[in-house]
Amino acid sequence: MLRIYLRKALILCSFCIVLSFVYMAMTASSNTITATTGKTATTTTTVATTTHIKGIYLTQYTLENTAFLHYLIKHAQAAGIDTFVVDLEKPSKRYKDNVALLKDKHIHYVARIVMFPDGGKAKDVETPAVWQKRYALVKQAVDWGANQIQLDYIRYSSKEKASPDHAKHVLEIIQWYKNKLSGQNIPLQVDVFGVTSFGESKHIGQNIKLFSQAVDAICPMVYPSHYVPFPDHFRHPYETVYESLTLIRKQFDDKLPIKMYAYIELSNYHYPMSHQKTLAYIRAQIKAVKEANADGWYAWSPHNRYDNLFYVLENKLAK
Repeated sequence: MLRIYLRKALILCSFCIVLSFVYMAMTASSNTITATTGKTATTTTTVATTTHIKGIYLTQYTLENTAFLHYLIKHAQAAGIDTFVVDLEKPSKRYKDNVALLKDKHIHYVARIVMFPDGGKAKDVETPAVWQKRYALVKQAVDWGANQIQLDYIRYSSKEKASPDHAKHVLEIIQWYKNKLSGQNIPLQVDVFGVTSFGESKHIGQNIKLFSQAVDAICPMVYPSHYVPFPDHFRHPYETVYESLTLIRKQFDDKLPIKMYAYIELSNYHYPMSHQKTLAYIRAQIKAVKEANADGWYAWSPHNRYDNLFYVLENKLAK
C-alpha cells in the first residue's frame, strides 16, 4: 500500500522560494494515498502542438539576464528543448526585448502567470474583480507573442475548509480566462498539484476532470521529493512519476481529452546526490513521462540551473 504526501514549491523570485502545504487523504484504485497539496464550460479549442514537448522554467529575473539567456538558448537548442516557461510578474522593456529573442531563436514562449500566491482566500477566489486584474499580465504576454498561457497557483489556500464548491469556483476563473484567449487562438494551460492525480482536492479546489472542460493542457507537478516516505520516493523517481501520470489517464479511462505536460525536478532537496546519481535521477523522470504517454515535460529548477539536464539530453542518456 503506497502512502504519498505531495507539496509544491513555488519560487516568487530568483532568491526566494515559498513552500505551501495541504494534507488530505484519498483512495485511488487499490492504493491509499495521502497527498500534499495542490458553470458549465464551453468547448475547448483543439491545440496542435509539437510531438512531446521539452521545456524549462525561467524566472523573470533570468529572462532579463540577456547574457545568461543566450547561454540557456544555446544549450537548450543543442539538447532538443523547444519551450521556455517564463514568469511574468511586472512588464518591462528588457522582458519584451528578450521574448523577441526567444521568438527569433524559435523557442516557444509560454507565459506563466501566478494567480493567487500561496493560494487564494475564499473572498478573493469568489470575487471576479480580484482575479480579473491578473488578465493585464496575460494580455501583455499575448501582445508580446506568447504561444500559450500557463496559470499557476490557481487554487484556494490550504487553510480554507474543504468544500465541494471550491473546484467549481476555480473552474469559473479558468473558463473566464479561456473565453478571453479563445478568440486569439491562444491555448491555456493550468498547473495542478500532484494530489489531483488521485482525484479532486476539495480543500484547494483542483479537479482535473472538471478543469478538462476549459483547458487545453494540464501540468501536474509530480516532484519525487514531495512524496513520503521521502527515502522510498528518492530511490524510486521513475515509479513516483509514472504512477501519478498513469492515474490521471485512468480518470479519463485512458482517453485524456487534453494535453498533459508533467513538471519534473532536477534535484531532491532532502538528499544531496553525486553527479552521476543526479543524472540518473533526472533520466528516470524523463523516462517515466515518456512511458506514461504524457505529451511532454517541463523541468523545474528554482534558480534555473540546467546544466545537468542539458548533459542528460545532449549525451542521449534519456531514452
